Amino acid sequence: MNSVAFYAPMKPPDDPVPSGDRTMARGLIAALDEAGLGEVYVASRLRSRDGIGDMLVQNRIFTAAEEEFQRLASGPSPSLWLTYHSYYKAPDLLGPRLARHWGIPYALVEGTRASSRLIGPYASFAKAAEIACDTAAVIFYLTEYDREALERDRVAGQQIMRLRPFLQMDTLPPVPSRSSSDTIRLLACAMFRAGDKLASYKALASALAFVRSKNWSLTIIGDGAARAEVERLFLRFGDQVSFDGARDQDGVAAALRHSDLLVWPGIGEAFGMIYLEAQAEGCPVLAEDRTGVRDVVRSGGRLVPPGDPAAYAQAIDELIGDAGARSALARNGRAQVAADHLLSAARVTLAAGLSPLMQGTAL
Repeated sequence: MNSVAFYAPMKPPDDPVPSGDRTMARGLIAALDEAGLGEVYVASRLRSRDGIGDMLVQNRIFTAAEEEFQRLASGPSPSLWLTYHSYYKAPDLLGPRLARHWGIPYALVEGTRASSRLIGPYASFAKAAEIACDTAAVIFYLTEYDREALERDRVAGQQIMRLRPFLQMDTLPPVPSRSSSDTIRLLACAMFRAGDKLASYKALASALAFVRSKNWSLTIIGDGAARAEVERLFLRFGDQVSFDGARDQDGVAAALRHSDLLVWPGIGEAFGMIYLEAQAEGCPVLAEDRTGVRDVVRSGGRLVPPGDPAAYAQAIDELIGDAGARSALARNGRAQVAADHLLSAARVTLAAGLSPLMQGTAL
């Protein structure tokens, strides 16, 4: 019986901390399970991420990867190895070697290249990420930004295929019934951690200071080590801003159904699962016009220039005052998600790219 070894070096799909990366990994497993490719199993839970560019950390990870390779190499061979999200901060240090050891095909979802990182503190990890890309028979890209580098450095015979980010559902939830209110209910949803997430919260707080309308409230869903700093950012807005803690997927969906606008700038987002989740629930989106984000925020939201809090505030004011525009965005967003971003579409794409590999035929 055919089998697919699934690996996510950034974060295993059963990690207890919620994130878009974990959501996507779980969605991929669900799509693969139903694509008729055989048994799908998580091959390893080794995390290879170094978030700060520390050679000592990387050396420890290389040592752990060697031990994991030896363990797996002595076991049974799958029919295919598929890795999700290999990049210069969390490269796949297992799949390419094991695929060669077993003589099986190797494939990547969201395998990215960053030639600029081949010099500097991430040089060894960036090289490993390049090796993973070079080894893959097929690479599924999620954003146009990734496609450009993959096409530029594509090796002979390699397939580059588009896989749109998707939600783990075959049909959209029912159209939500939103209660009318004079106060427009804004929602932000992301973990409280230093780096890009905190930068987005800072950008949102800066923009809200420019909003002229007083008819809004903001609910923030999330938690994490930077909670105190995030709370300080919004102190100036008093009881217009409330914190709802972390929620599970059902809780986030319920919050989106009862919100009028998702406000999340999206700094550093690869694409942002929350944008797809919002549009599926009929909640329009306001984000900054950034690579990756624009791949999932199209007809269901508005994009404003990055780093311009006044422009972001103006868009909030316009959408607060235009219920018709919000309704149109909600309809268009649901239609876009239904057409391009559901489990059924991902299943077809993955089967088309991987089935020939497992049958031993050329793509």
